[in-house]
Amino acid sequence: MELIITLVYAKCDSIERIELWDSLYTMESDMNVPWLVGGDFNVIWDEEEKFGGLPIHINEIDDFRHCINTCNLFDLGFKGSIFIWWNGGAEEDCIFKGLDRVLANMEFQNLFPGVEVTHLSKIGFDHSPLLITCDPNFTPIKKQFRFLNFWTEHASFLDVVKQNWHADFCANSFTIFNHKLKKLKKALSCWSKATFGDIFQKIAILEEVVLVHEAQFEQHPTRINRQ
Repeated sequence: MELIITLVYAKCDSIERIELWDSLYTMESDMNVPWLVGGDFNVIWDEEEKFGGLPIHINEIDDFRHCINTCNLFDLGFKGSIFIWWNGGAEEDCIFKGLDRVLANMEFQNLFPGVEVTHLSKIGFDHSPLLITCDPNFTPIKKQFRFLNFWTEHASFLDVVKQNWHADFCANSFTIFNHKLKKLKKALSCWSKATFGDIFQKIAILEEVVLVHEAQFEQHPTRINRQ
């Protein structure tokens, strides 16, 4: 069995990162085996992966996205904190970013369906270490659907329900009702992400920021109280 693993440590400057994107383009052009690409890309995927600091330059994100999409790579996701890098600052100087990630082509995912990425704790480092594991007995788990009450307050909610609450086949009442529920569940999930973004990820981000500030308060309560 042959596979290729590419470890990345990208430049901080967006112009210098172009050389990395070109290298990945070249590698993908004749890639016909499972391919894993991971490390510090020094650029975020979207605005939700950054908290604090200066505004984001959208061109940097676009270049990164274009490279990953063109190379037919897919983010493997992760367990743990989205903010894998912290500048070590406090209060208004505090900056968090999600700079590190693990990507793979479809051949790799088919070969290792149980691959899992975990962001470990930052202990003595500004970056969180990445742990990659693979369970050979992995069984895919369907993501649980959660209905959020505030959806009903949005102007387009009822339209989404009306457009997807129908069946184009004949069957008994129970089968048709079950089909409608599944169809509506999928439609609402897509609509919610497009309308509100990843709600649960945003909640996790806010919880992490609160935890960091609470830890800073416990370490320097007098300094923070004076501000």
